Amino acid sequence: MTVQYVGVVGIAEALDVSRHAVHKWRSRYPADSAHPFPSPDVEVDGAPGWRPARLAEVTFWRDGLPGRGSRPTAVRQEYLRAALRHGLDRDEAMRALTTFTDEFPEMTEPEVCAWLIDKWAA
Repeated sequence: MTVQYVGVVGIAEALDVSRHAVHKWRSRYPADSAHPFPSPDVEVDGAPGWRPARLAEVTFWRDGLPGRGSRPTAVRQEYLRAALRHGLDRDEAMRALTTFTDEFPEMTEPEVCAWLIDKWAA
């Protein structure tokens, strides 16, 4: 039975970035860093491979990148706009989101965002 893996190019295509971006992430965020890039499941002749099911993990990792490189999810962007309308600046909104996410571990961040948006709309 042949096992299929996703390589750097596959991850780049799935995340709509260049393969160079994926290579940069792997070198900038090694296993011993504070935000390590998900380690590959296999390496063949030096080329890394991840199980296709792990694309969600890589996407989650990418969404958590610090600084300018981070890409907030659409629901997080909507949450930040709603927070701004309610008088919170970005830092306050992110602290609140982190607090709620920590307090309700059974909910994903997008679920917390949607819940807060609904609460503010009421």
